[in-house]
Amino acid sequence: MSVNNPQSVAGANHVVVEPMSVNIGAEISGVDLTQPLSTREVRTIRQALLDWKVVFFRDQILNHRQHIDFAKNFGEVTPAHAVFGADTEYPEIYPVTKHRTAFAARPAASRAWTDWHTDVTAAVNPPFGSILRGVVVPPYGGDTHFTNMAAAYKALSPSLQQYLATLRAVHRFKRAHEDDEAGNYNEMIDRNPIVAEHPLVTVHPETGEPCLYTSQEFTSHIVGLHRRESDVLLEFLWEHAIRAEFSVRFRWREGSIAFWDNRATQHQAIRDVYDSDFEREFYRVTLNGAIPVGVDGQASRRISGEWMAPA
Repeated sequence: MSVNNPQSVAGANHVVVEPMSVNIGAEISGVDLTQPLSTREVRTIRQALLDWKVVFFRDQILNHRQHIDFAKNFGEVTPAHAVFGADTEYPEIYPVTKHRTAFAARPAASRAWTDWHTDVTAAVNPPFGSILRGVVVPPYGGDTHFTNMAAAYKALSPSLQQYLATLRAVHRFKRAHEDDEAGNYNEMIDRNPIVAEHPLVTVHPETGEPCLYTSQEFTSHIVGLHRRESDVLLEFLWEHAIRAEFSVRFRWREGSIAFWDNRATQHQAIRDVYDSDFEREFYRVTLNGAIPVGVDGQASRRISGEWMAPA
């Protein structure tokens, strides 16, 4: 696909897909997400998602029901979150607020790759995609970064690609340092200790692209390596994957929506909003995913815990 000009992709000619960078991200216009979508519109949006890994919409003021209905065009909707709960009336809706425990419990020390993650890779079948909408949006700050893990893999040397394709890693929810807020967070993850082993390189089930499959937020260690070996290799991959040329930064406005392919991306909510008095209230719906498969054809395996079935 050419990346030089805004374009519509095969299907709905009125839907415009405008790339935001060479490797990742496109803004989609010409469609009203509050209304039922045609088959052609759904096909166009899905193809744009596969091509650009994350797509964005502007000026889409959806309620919870419309948000869920939009998501159902692309797959089975899961319960909101395996650990952190849901909106009481709509169990598919996960509220992402500024002060929720999952963020408040993070340790103070950080590295460049801190907070980058692919959603719920502790599960043996992580979500295929996530759809996040901004309701209360800061006037500035609180942007989100996304990075293309297929592009990150492709940029590695052939020798390292071949070696990584032989490795597997353990993914789990990481415990926070102990304090009052962290205690609540740790209790929640201890109630359902979800742990899985995934290939370090997975094959995208629709595009066939090999993708790095690791993130600081969930990957514990590489199976079969000494701890120091594992730590050094993972830190190299985490730093490599978030290079600027693989990434895009999205500035939110009220009514903005981000829809990302969880099989081929990582993302990071930028924490500068915590240095302000601004509120930030978003809502997310996730789509049920298949069990990842490595380059060698071997699937991920569950170690412990349960990921919920579609809602």
